[in-house]
Amino acid sequence: MKILITGAAGFIASHLADACIAAGHEVVILDNLRTGYKRNLNPQARFYNIDICDPAVEEIFAKEKPDIVDHHAAQISVPLSIEDPLTDAEINVKGLINILQAASKHKVRKVVYISSGGAMYGEADEYPTSETYNPRPLSVYAINKMVGEDYLYFYNQQYGLDFTVLRYANVFGPRQVSHGEAGVVSIFVEKLLANETPTLNLYSGEPQGMIRDYVFVKDVIKANLTAFTKGSGQAFNIGTCIPTTTRALYNEIARQLGKDIQPLEAPARKGDLKRSMLNIDKARRDLGWEPQYGLSEGIAEVIDYYKKFLGEKL
Repeated sequence: MKILITGAAGFIASHLADACIAAGHEVVILDNLRTGYKRNLNPQARFYNIDICDPAVEEIFAKEKPDIVDHHAAQISVPLSIEDPLTDAEINVKGLINILQAASKHKVRKVVYISSGGAMYGEADEYPTSETYNPRPLSVYAINKMVGEDYLYFYNQQYGLDFTVLRYANVFGPRQVSHGEAGVVSIFVEKLLANETPTLNLYSGEPQGMIRDYVFVKDVIKANLTAFTKGSGQAFNIGTCIPTTTRALYNEIARQLGKDIQPLEAPARKGDLKRSMLNIDKARRDLGWEPQYGLSEGIAEVIDYYKKFLGEKL
């Protein structure tokens, strides 16, 4: 199949492009390189340097005629979405509509849409949280991801465009930039490798930090490949259903690096949830997917990546 991937110069989608090519698919990449890097681009893919909001996207669809669109391109910073909601809406809503218009016009077989289980549900009463829970988003980013799912339903009903939604937990792995949103694993690794003191963002009275569901990028990629042919018209949580506090995460990274550096503490940022953990029973049942990588195993791969990456920069 021909797979068009948006945002594949970035962290997660670049791994997806590699996996698609390894599986024998033809890959087309759309990315404006605003937050992605040329070094992440697979040379076997056809790359278009273009913003997903650009009307010329439709010309690329007309030329390439992809079978599947996997839409990863997004504004992903929760704090930025609160500070600048118009920019978030421009990218995460208008950009998606631009992609869906082109996909429906040029008879794309299916769209895989990346949503956020880690943000959209808010401070959920149901814990771990399932796909049936009524979202209570606490950030503009989460609101617009939820709106994106509604647009998919509309395009399905109006134009027959098939879709599957993947609601990610907190994804981590090689290539995640340390200055990026939800990149706390990379932040801790890079800081500790440089013998600098990381900062833990904590809510008052919560010394262990926020609870998150950390899922390794290779497991996430398997979910995307599966979604090409399964899960039509449905949304799936993609996580581990294993709770990890920020402090426990930090301690494991420090242990693997052999560092005895006590982190600084700072207040939680705007939009940060106290806890988030996803119920993945539906993905197990309907997609036949479940995570294979544990947290320690994934952290070890991130450390290996950063040692090599930082060594090349020196």
